[in-house]
Amino acid sequence: MSEVTIAKKAAIVDEITEKFSAAASAVIVDYRGLTVEQVTELRKQLRDANVEMKVIKNSILVRAAEKAGLNGLEDVFSGPTAVAFSNEDVVAPAKIIDEFASSAEKLEIKGGIIEGKVASVEEITALAKLPNRDGLLSMLLSVLQAPVRNVAYAVKAVAEKEDEVA
Repeated sequence: MSEVTIAKKAAIVDEITEKFSAAASAVIVDYRGLTVEQVTELRKQLRDANVEMKVIKNSILVRAAEKAGLNGLEDVFSGPTAVAFSNEDVVAPAKIIDEFASSAEKLEIKGGIIEGKVASVEEITALAKLPNRDGLLSMLLSVLQAPVRNVAYAVKAVAEKEDEVA
């Protein structure tokens, strides 16, 4: 191999290492058997959620994962491999891919990374079942509002009771 080719591959490894390090989550999938239309639709759904999906050679993925300190992914990087990276939303790639995999049986989740730690298929699937960021924020807001709402109901009940007595 020429020095130019080696330098290009090293640059790609550095780029993927940076993506692994910066990602809030990454989902690794086997896309073998999907039609072009299905892959295009999956990429569109991911892009709409600010998730980047790349098809990368396994040898480059292995080197990038080692460089990023992600041990235990060597078994995952076999066969056709695509990686969906999200820098913002931890849940988005897992949720979109899990929902898409339910309709496209050929799409298989192989593993992933959640906040810098290697995750199994089961952990990725469990993450996909969580509500998205907006859903979690609305749940938190409702929990925070509950005590105030209960006080308001108690005050209203006391006021109504006093009106009945008067």
